[in-house]
Amino acid sequence: MKWDNIGDSPCSIARSLAVVGERWTILIIRNAFMGTRRFNDFQEQLNISRHRLSDRLSTLVEMGVMKKVPYQERPVRYEYRLTDMGRDWYQVQLAIIAWGDKWLSDENGPPIEFLHKPCGHIFTPTVTCSECGEAVQARDVIPMAGPGLKANHE
Repeated sequence: MKWDNIGDSPCSIARSLAVVGERWTILIIRNAFMGTRRFNDFQEQLNISRHRLSDRLSTLVEMGVMKKVPYQERPVRYEYRLTDMGRDWYQVQLAIIAWGDKWLSDENGPPIEFLHKPCGHIFTPTVTCSECGEAVQARDVIPMAGPGLKANHE
């Protein structure tokens, strides 16, 4: 399979990589969650070339992860806001952070902690079963063909 066709695969990981699989893209989304909205702010914070940033933002808008919203009329200038699809990335981002904190943090500990506003506690992101609420571990999961895969093989 060629990389350009990865989004056509009947695999949710491959389809997701077609949207966010470029390294700058995830960092752009990370910064959007931290409140960055304007092109120049993304560029300054990430130290990314204007051309590459423009390309990545255009792709995120085209794929429905972000939307362009005008904030100035003369000249017209836009800011970039996460859509519902983009905001749903937060769970994935927390999972990446938890993995990085566990395996890649130095002796000082994680660079960022997260406060859960409703309960007031610092928390560690975990994946839990939607049915029983228990933590999910790879050894406890059996991947099975779902309706999307079955439909693609009929």
